[in-house]
Amino acid sequence: MAGAALAQDRKLRLGLIGAGWFGMVDVNAAFQAGGVEVVIIADADTQHGDEAAAAVEKLQGTRPKTTKDYREVIATPGLDAVIIATPPHWHALPFIEACTKGLPIYCEKPLAYDIREGRAMANAAKKAGNLVQIGFQRRTSDAYQQVRDYLRSGAAGRVVQVDVQIHYHAALLDNKAQDPPSTLDWELWCGPAPKLPYSPQVGHKSWRLEEAYGNGHLVDWGIHLIDATRMMMGLDMPRWVEAVGGIYEYKGRITTPDTLTAHFEFEQCPVVWRHRLWGSAEYTSDTNNGITFFGDKETVFVTDNRWVVIPRKRGEERKLTEVKGDLSERSVAAWLNAIRTKSAVVCPIEEAFQSTATVQLGMAAYKTGRRLEWDAKTEKVTNDAGANQRLLRPYRAPYKHPYA
Repeated sequence: MAGAALAQDRKLRLGLIGAGWFGMVDVNAAFQAGGVEVVIIADADTQHGDEAAAAVEKLQGTRPKTTKDYREVIATPGLDAVIIATPPHWHALPFIEACTKGLPIYCEKPLAYDIREGRAMANAAKKAGNLVQIGFQRRTSDAYQQVRDYLRSGAAGRVVQVDVQIHYHAALLDNKAQDPPSTLDWELWCGPAPKLPYSPQVGHKSWRLEEAYGNGHLVDWGIHLIDATRMMMGLDMPRWVEAVGGIYEYKGRITTPDTLTAHFEFEQCPVVWRHRLWGSAEYTSDTNNGITFFGDKETVFVTDNRWVVIPRKRGEERKLTEVKGDLSERSVAAWLNAIRTKSAVVCPIEEAFQSTATVQLGMAAYKTGRRLEWDAKTEKVTNDAGANQRLLRPYRAPYKHPYA
């Protein structure tokens, strides 16, 4: 579609790369928004591809083509845009190839597996000038947008600190090495990442807590709220990061921390992330997932469906605002509208890069056990040469890392 005018009454022809859980969430969101058809689906698991094709056929009346090779999706004649919803170790290569074709892209978060991949992807998008949106759905949430405006009004005063957290009880699967399902091409699924023995715990969905593929809860889910914090506060990259934690409850079952605290020192104020993936329910579940802004006049808490203003004076009533809305549908709809109208996306590529790099630095600080100081101009850690090596993970042959 690159450079071509798009008739407003014509359906957008979409390709999907990665047809598992969130790939189909994004596709269903696109159909909710309307004016689309899915013409081709790629997935390393043919069962995923077939099930997704059958679901799409019910929605649009025609069955999309299926393949295991993402390159067939990008090469499809007449394709208008592509959705990338693979695990993050498979984001960079199809993303950059789609950029070379000038295709609009909706890519799930995090932007990339490592910081250097993210920079290569951002550079490719800028060079191609194609329309790219990363799936930070909370940027389209009424709750987060209203809190952004409230904070900027000065009503809460100067924000002294921000606390961010998502606690939940992880449901772990069998982590014993075994043969992959007959429909799954495990060699292809691992792609440029290390090829670990297959187990359900490192396969579909559960890769999120495996260091080699998802890199843990902070990078996988925490990134949503770190990005939302950056958006609401107008933050760039942190000046330094430190993190402590470990695997306490799930030793031998996962490879990323089940308990973590990370301190991100931004120019404006510190942002502190916490997560725990085990234990009893909180005293109150209301704040398990959300962001708390501690202002010198008021405290403000926000989560997906509500936000609360907590006065500093004793006895004053809290002010609760409840909101509704499907964040995935809003995010994908905003992207589709941007394609049709050639308008700006809600999460520009550089914003996505900075949010992704922030949480990746948090994990690097955890792994090194050191405070890491970050130079945003050179995009390097200035006080730990070894940590800079963690900014790029070499690809497994025959794949080649895109960062030069």
